[in-house]
Amino acid sequence: MTQTAALTPFEILARYEQLSLAHASGTPETLEAPGLWRGIGFRAGSRLFVSGIDEISELLAVPAMTQVPGTQAWLMGVANVRGNLVPVIDLARFLFGERTQHTERTRLLIVRQGGGNVALVVDEVFGQRTVDAEQRRNAQQEEDPRLSRFVDERVGEPQLAVFSMGKLVRAPDFRQAAA
Repeated sequence: MTQTAALTPFEILARYEQLSLAHASGTPETLEAPGLWRGIGFRAGSRLFVSGIDEISELLAVPAMTQVPGTQAWLMGVANVRGNLVPVIDLARFLFGERTQHTERTRLLIVRQGGGNVALVVDEVFGQRTVDAEQRRNAQQEEDPRLSRFVDERVGEPQLAVFSMGKLVRAPDFRQAAA
């Protein structure tokens, strides 16, 4: 009788797990890349942005929403995201006063804030972007006064504004959605 025959199914699976982990290469999250910063690229209105990958907890298609009366025009309503009611903000409308046109590329970025999450509607998501030390050295300052409180620099080609979700969710006007 072989040694595997004496093991229970659970023990066999645990052994397979140990063997696979012993041979697994590092995942992108665990590989260290000095000088590299990773973010999620997206478009709001005509502007291209990138936010830290650690600032965005989830990307979703736009779900059904319930409007909330007596709120700012940029608060589109609330949506049920995995059993939690989440306020849904039109980011382009908040930043520029321009309403986001919904297409098949329109997405929600779920961002953590004090007391829960908030969902930001963006025109499209480009996926992960990596910014290296050279791009950081050649970064340009943000000149648009509507963005300068959330964006410190623009990097790469095409120019991506490095957007701080932390600064956004702490902004007094963002936190005051009542009309």
